[in-house]
Amino acid sequence: MRRHRRWWLAVATILIGVSGCATGEEWATWKQHPTHFASGDHLSFSMRNREGSAARVTRNDIGKSRDEGWWGKPITVSQEQILER
Repeated sequence: MRRHRRWWLAVATILIGVSGCATGEEWATWKQHPTHFASGDHLSFSMRNREGSAARVTRNDIGKSRDEGWWGKPITVSQEQILER
C-alpha cells in the first residue's frame, strides 16, 4: 500500500510541476488542437528551431506549415534568412 501511495505522489508532483510550465496563451492554443503538433514535419521543425537557437527555416517548411495548418509561436525570419534546402 505504501508503494502505491508513493507512486501516486510522484505522478501528482510531476503533473503539478508540468502544469506550471505553460502560459495561459499556450494552454488556449493547446485546447484548440487535438495534438501538440500538426504532423511529424511540424514536430521536426519545432525540435530544430527551439527557443534561444538560431532559426533554420526552408521554403519547404513554409509550404508545409501553410498546407498542414501548423500552430504555436511563430518564427519570424527575413527573406535572406530562408534556406533553399
